[in-house]
Order: sequence, then C-alpha cells, then structure tokens
Amino acid sequence: MPTDWSALARRLQDGLGLAVPPIAITFGASAPAGVPAFAEPMPPPKDDGRTGRVSAGCVFWMKSVDRTFSTAAEDHANCSVGSVTHGFQTLADVAHNEDVAALLECNWVSEAAIPAIPVVTERPGAVTYGPLADTPGDPDVALLRVTGRQLMVLHDAFPNLRIEGKPQCHIVAIAKEQGEMAASVGCQLSRVRTGMPNGEMTCAIPAAMIAEVADRIEATAIADNAVARYASEDMKRFA
Repeated sequence: MPTDWSALARRLQDGLGLAVPPIAITFGASAPAGVPAFAEPMPPPKDDGRTGRVSAGCVFWMKSVDRTFSTAAEDHANCSVGSVTHGFQTLADVAHNEDVAALLECNWVSEAAIPAIPVVTERPGAVTYGPLADTPGDPDVALLRVTGRQLMVLHDAFPNLRIEGKPQCHIVAIAKEQGEMAASVGCQLSRVRTGMPNGEMTCAIPAAMIAEVADRIEATAIADNAVARYASEDMKRFA
C-alpha cells in the first residue's frame, strides 16, 4: 500500500505544533514527471565563477513551504558548502572558491574539520523540494523547522537524537546516507542566507522513520500534557 504522506505530514505538524509544514527532499537521477524546475534568474557570477538561482541550497527549504519544484546542480552552485554536502561537487572542486576561503580565513571552520562533514555520496541529477503533504513520490528526507520546545519533544521521543552544528545543511546528508534523524542548532551562514528566525532550528528525518517519529511524538505529548497539568496545579500555591 502506498504511504499516505499527507496524513504523516499532518501528524508531524499537529503532534509538534509546527508553525511551518514539513517539507520533503528527494534526490534522483532526474526530476519527477510534471514537477516544474525552479526558474528564478541567476545573478552575475563572482570572480570564481559561482552563481546559482539562490544564495545557498538551504534557501530552497524556505521557498518550498507551499510549492513543489526541482533543482539541478547549477541552481545550488553559489554555496560551495551546500554543493558538497548535497553531492553536487567534491571538496577538490570547491577548494579554491572565494566562499570557502572566506570561511577558513575567519576561522568559522578549520581545514581539518572539512573532510569529516557528512555528504551525499552519489551525485544527483536533481533534488526536488516541496511540502511533504504534496510530495509526488516517496521522498528521501523530511525536513522540519522547529522551536526549542519542539526539539525538546523530539529529544524526549528519541533520547539518542543527534544534535549537530555547522554547516546546517549536512543534516540532510546524515538522514539520507546514514538513515539517522539529526537536528541542527543552525549555522550563521545559513541563517543569514535563508532569513530563518533565530528561534528556529531544523531536524532532518529519513523517510523510513517518519511514521515512527509521528507515533513517538504523539506518545510523548500525552506524558508532557500530564506533566503540564501537574505543574500548573502545583504553581497555584505560588500565586
């Protein structure tokens, strides 16, 4: 029986109280039939040749909240970091790019740390983004934008949840390649480029885990609601 992604998206959104619906990220050899390409114009290239349809691939997370579209390698190419984590380029391809040099020069990341960053291992022909509820096929990853409280619920449900730092986009590679759910506290590079509010974080869930995540957060909510009622009653003595 085909997976009801719309129902699972609704359970995730309702169970966590998400302000932004979950999005689906799907890697493939080509774009799914009938899915339009992301077609915003590219700006003039930098001296190192970099340009793209958005400033970084994580911007597609924001653009796909209410529409589904496909992207190609060149659409992501302004951000060397995201191009590597998503499998479009290798470290050797981007080593001399201006943005990589800028990150190293200000000590935002060390050269020694770069090879350990998780990446998608097989170069995709296309990456499709859109609301999980409307995904045209089985996705690879669901991405959630979460608050501190929502991350608390996810961690309660999955005590071994990986909490990652910069770069934010590598949690997509962790979910796809390693089959693990991973949350990110975010990174300044992504926050500036996406405009993501400072109070938001992200969580990437392998598609195979989404039903289990929905089950566990619903069970966690029952316990949290019971604790909230107790704490509320107990606090009345301090009014």
